[in-house]
Amino acid sequence: MSGRFQGFAPAATRFFTDLAAHQERAWFNDHKALYEREVKTPMAALVEDVAAELGVRGIPITGDAKRGLFRIHRDVRFSHDKSPYKTHAGAVLTKDGRKGTPGLLYFHLDPAGCFMAAGFYHADPSELTRLRDSVAYGPKEFDALQAHLAAHGLALSREESLVRLPRGYDAVADSPHAWAIKLRNFVASRPVPEAWLATPALVGHIADFAGVTLPLLEWGWDALS
Repeated sequence: MSGRFQGFAPAATRFFTDLAAHQERAWFNDHKALYEREVKTPMAALVEDVAAELGVRGIPITGDAKRGLFRIHRDVRFSHDKSPYKTHAGAVLTKDGRKGTPGLLYFHLDPAGCFMAAGFYHADPSELTRLRDSVAYGPKEFDALQAHLAAHGLALSREESLVRLPRGYDAVADSPHAWAIKLRNFVASRPVPEAWLATPALVGHIADFAGVTLPLLEWGWDALS
């Protein structure tokens, strides 16, 4: 490990609390140096150190500060909410380090609650179909994956699930796996305690989570291969 990440100071989440109340370009420009120092710089160091630790552990996920950090500016083109700035920060690592590559490890910094997540989020329609097919036609493997996650206190999130089965899956309507075929994301997450944020040990905690959720990523990569 490079040892660059030293933790997030309380000022990092406090910045986003203040930003939520001051969604103006002038305010952000006046506080941009604070954002760079307390949020962007440590987030970049975190991504670099997590990538290095995953390499040491032989976990095939990587990333870097240039490609892994999300912009603070919101895309408001198709949104009724025209607030220009996000009130959280996020970073992602993937198989090749690029944001759009299927299968991710994600860290979320937010005054409302921090978390880490892994899996397949907002997959394109063809990829989502293959993930659902893997559930429908490989139930034993999917059950083994669920058991592994459960043994570590994790489960696939059911947020954004469809109300009805997608077209083409009527034959498995009565299957105990029907709920999983309704999923739009195959993601597991874990909250990050506030105490972890201020210490370099956050790197190890994220790497531990990556190791635990690697079977989920491998299951999805196999389905998409």
